[in-house]
Amino acid sequence: MMKANCVIIGGGISGLSIAYNLAKLGMDNIVLVEKSYLGSGSTGKCGRGVRQQFTTREHIVLMRESVKLWENLSRELGREVYFRQGGYLWLLRSEDEVKLFKENIKFQNSFGVPSRLLSVEEAKEIVPQLNEDVFIAAAYCHTDGTASPFDTIEAYAEAATRLGVKICKFTEAKRIIVENGKVKGVETSRGTIESPIVVNAAGYGAKKLAKTAGVDLPLENYRHHIMVTEPLKQFLKPMVIYGTLYFNQDVHGNLIGGIDLDEKPTNVLTPRIEFLAKFARNILKVMPVLGEIKVLRQWAGFYVVTPDHHPILGEVDEVDGLYLAVGYSGHGFMMGPIVGKVIAELIVKGKPSVAIDTLNLRRFKEGKLIYEKAIIG
Repeated sequence: MMKANCVIIGGGISGLSIAYNLAKLGMDNIVLVEKSYLGSGSTGKCGRGVRQQFTTREHIVLMRESVKLWENLSRELGREVYFRQGGYLWLLRSEDEVKLFKENIKFQNSFGVPSRLLSVEEAKEIVPQLNEDVFIAAAYCHTDGTASPFDTIEAYAEAATRLGVKICKFTEAKRIIVENGKVKGVETSRGTIESPIVVNAAGYGAKKLAKTAGVDLPLENYRHHIMVTEPLKQFLKPMVIYGTLYFNQDVHGNLIGGIDLDEKPTNVLTPRIEFLAKFARNILKVMPVLGEIKVLRQWAGFYVVTPDHHPILGEVDEVDGLYLAVGYSGHGFMMGPIVGKVIAELIVKGKPSVAIDTLNLRRFKEGKLIYEKAIIG
């Protein structure tokens, strides 16, 4: 039987960031298990965005601190993650939206996030190709940006491995072993790993795994569609948002984007052709110049959603040694660096440098939900 000081379940950005940060803080004998290849879940299928323009203190503070980590991540991990601060540009379609975003911006500014309201003319200075007839103002934060999911995953994996973390790919966690209210380890497809600490960072598989430990997680998996175009000459720096439509350009010139399809909870990831039709209609409203470009492919990934659209972070009161980093509701990639840091600090030091107590699982039992309104797609 293998023994470890900590077992982390999930090889997406959350699990790998937690593993790296635990090792950085001096913990040894850390094992991470991933049932497929690294980044095979939501991280590898995400839209690449990193933003601070949220509507709650919890999200704004977490993302403010996460952006600070993103800014230095390539240097820290020793590999380029292609974090580029081209900003997020929200196109506002009505006076009601303008009023709402003015309030949001004031709230964000109070936490040091430099978001601001722009006129149509100012927005077009940033993205000249925008159709000025479809929006009346814009919200913009120049320190928001994008990064490469797979380069980030590999950077964390390489850095964690250098610090002694053992990464077991194609190793499925079957059961979290609990005895007398305490974690004892993880039963995997390759045998049992004995450990007093287990972190469930299993993405869309987190709910099923938690049940094996007697823990019920209020999570629902929603299919979210994304597409990528042929590479184009670089012209677009920010992530552009229009309703639930979003799109950006990566370092290779490809446009990557998505839009909401009013999905119901599902465990099916088969892409829907309706997505491409809706995406095309909406992006051409915003940027008619894109009418002739070719779509290379589309895919789908899961938003693992909580009732209040905030993640569940921290220890489980009923099971000593069990920690959660799940339910990001579409924001897991951008939060990865700060989540890894605070969960590792919680485990090693007993207290994280950024407060996450209001994001604990117990908030659902106590009725202390925190509702996020700025959800895209």
